[in-house]
Amino acid sequence: MESYFNQVKDYLLDLDYIIKYENKNDGVFVVDHESNGIADMVIGCADPILIVEQFIFEIGESNEEVFRQLLQKNRDIIHGAFVLDETGRRVIFRDTLQLENLDLNEIEATLNSLGLLLSEYSDQILKFSKQAV
Repeated sequence: MESYFNQVKDYLLDLDYIIKYENKNDGVFVVDHESNGIADMVIGCADPILIVEQFIFEIGESNEEVFRQLLQKNRDIIHGAFVLDETGRRVIFRDTLQLENLDLNEIEATLNSLGLLLSEYSDQILKFSKQAV
């Protein structure tokens, strides 16, 4: 597990991510990449997978139209998907990757997918988040 943790850390640094927090025992990173719109992204090494999660927004009350639009947008996302947390109120971008075969290109593709999603879909995300208030 430690070798995967170190490998992921090296990849994050190679991709110019700022590591705000790391815990080798838990296999967790919290990272930022301001130019990609990424803040407080949680990355967890949970052998055999790497879990990448970025909080996007909170939903006020159950909204079938918002859920429908998010599911439709999932079809366009190259890597990862919109998901709800266990409360059903927090929308998160999530992707999982195999640690055993992980390489720099693969983790970069996931992170770039999120950056692209945030830039292309930001107006709609803002609209959804304002409905939560």
